[in-house]
Order: sequence, then C-alpha cells, then structure tokens
Amino acid sequence: MAARSPDTPNPDDPVGYFLQDLLYHGKSERTRNAYKRVLRRFETFLTDRDENPSGRSVAPEAATQRDCMAWIHTLRGDHAESTIATYASYLHRFYGYMTQVGAFESNPMALVVEEMHESIDKDPMRREISVMGMQKFVSAVTHPLERAVFFTLLKTGMRVGEVSNLDLRDVNLADEDARAAYSLGERPQLDGRPDSIFVASDAVRGQVINGEERTASNKRKRETIVPVDGELRRVLVRWLAIRPDAQSPAEPLFVSTSGDWGTRLTPKMIRNIVERHARERGWYRTGGGAEENVTPHYFRHFFTTHLRDRTGDRGIVKYLRGDVASDIIDTYTHNWGDRVREVYEANIYTLS
Repeated sequence: MAARSPDTPNPDDPVGYFLQDLLYHGKSERTRNAYKRVLRRFETFLTDRDENPSGRSVAPEAATQRDCMAWIHTLRGDHAESTIATYASYLHRFYGYMTQVGAFESNPMALVVEEMHESIDKDPMRREISVMGMQKFVSAVTHPLERAVFFTLLKTGMRVGEVSNLDLRDVNLADEDARAAYSLGERPQLDGRPDSIFVASDAVRGQVINGEERTASNKRKRETIVPVDGELRRVLVRWLAIRPDAQSPAEPLFVSTSGDWGTRLTPKMIRNIVERHARERGWYRTGGGAEENVTPHYFRHFFTTHLRDRTGDRGIVKYLRGDVASDIIDTYTHNWGDRVREVYEANIYTLS
C-alpha cells in the first residue's frame, strides 16, 4: 500500500467528513439529511456482523464491491426500484468523492452501478408515455426539419448536443436521391455500414471541428455507430429534400429554416422546438420539474426505457446510448453487423 500523503484526509468518521463537505459545497439541509440517512444506514449494515452476510464488521473504507451489492440486495422487496437506484447513487457519490480526495483507495460502487439494472434510468420518476402516446404526439409535428429532429432523438437515444453536432459526413443513408444530392457518410467508420449514424465522442464545445466552432459537447465514453431503420431513413430523406444550403463548411445535418436561415441548429433551438410542441400537448409547464416536462432529455429516457424493455438486452441499449466502458463497447463494436443491428431493427418501435 502506498504511503499516505500528509495532505491526504484520514477522517475517523468518513461519512461525517463527506457530509461536512456537502455543506461546504452549498448543498441544502434537505439534501444533506437524505445522504446522511442513507449513508448511516449503510454504515450500520457494514458493522453489524449479524446483518452483513459476510459475517464480519467492516469499515466503509474497507468495504468491497460484494459488501455494497449485499446491502443493495437487502433493500429489495422493501423499496421501489427507483428508491434503490437513488440510494445506490448516494453511495456511489460518497465513494467517488472519498476516492477523489485520497481518503479511500478505490470506489467499490463503480462496478455495482455499472451492473445494476436501475443505473440506466437517470430519473426513474419521469412521466411515463406509451409508444402509442408518443405516436400521437409526433403526428402533430409536420415540418420536415422538426419531424426529423424528433425522430432522430427518439429513435437513437442521442443527447441534444450530439444531435446538434451531426454533420452530413456522420450520416450514411441508403437512398440514391439523397446520396446524389449530398456527400453523406464520408466518415471512414461508416464504410460498409449503410443506414447508420456515427456519433463522435471527442466533440467539445468551443472546439473547431470539420471547419466549424461547436456550441455543444458530446458526452459519450466512446464513439458509437447507431443503426438507422427504414422509418428514420424516410424522415431524414424527406428533410434533406428541402434542407437549405448550410452557412457552415462543416455541412451540418440540421440547419435552421427560420430567422437564422442555414445555420446549425443549436441545442437551445432544439429545446425550444420540443418545448413548443410539448406545451401544445400539455406536457410542459413553466416551473415544472423533470418528472413532468417533456424535453429532449426525456426522449433519451423514452428510448432507453422502451428499447430495454423490448430487447431485454441492457448491454446493447447501453452501447447505443454511449454509456458503456471500453471492454463492453469493443464487444458490441466487433459484433455490430450481426448483433446490434439485428436486435435494434427487431425491437425498435415505430412512431408513425
């Protein structure tokens, strides 16, 4: 074990140390109390030889992944899945912070949250909309640009910034007319992969990429190739048929058809489009929270929930979201042609 630096914290009460830092970081009393309740309960579990299945008393800094998973298991049956996910996120943040400041050597919750079924839902308390309900919603979206943006968000699970950053070179469509009119899919990663979208992981706000300074960042752990089904292809081709000439040399996929004619759609523009339609549907209220309002991020939640439930394959959904670690994403990348696309096309919902 490496010697501890004199500046490294070595608190007698790690939970108390973490809670004090939450106060210093401006967290509300309500938030601090929620963390305190959960972390002290976990601490009690670790130190109680009768409750801890390992039969030993363990300090938080010595807890293993198995200890953490055993505690999560004790919560099942007494708590809703959303509550368990919240408790797990508290524990993950506690260990992540204590590891970052050097008080603990590692974060045993890292693998736990990666494997937990609940971890894929960032906000399980969101409004629940059925596929039929979403079909009715998008049926009112008739403008080719807006419809293409909605379908891309809903059928790929991309973040709003990732959709904003798409260029024509990132989209490979198997449509002769579209390919005759535009230089599509020129990324080398799309060679031999028709009807696919390449989502980069290295796009950073303020960085010049493909000749244009970007207004959004992509937040993927690794680059991803997302399949395009027949429905999304038709919507994109219809948009490309009326797409104005772009003002940027990067040739953005989505450009404005209003006052900022020909400029790349920014995340703010996309959010405004979604908000306008959501308000008309009664799915957005000023002051409403994430559990009520439908936003571009809600579309990512919708994609995650429905595709996961249909496929039963959490790994593929996480691959498409760009959330998985290197070893897992490599597995799906190597097997992309016959596994990811096959499962996606067999299970992706239709919206029209």
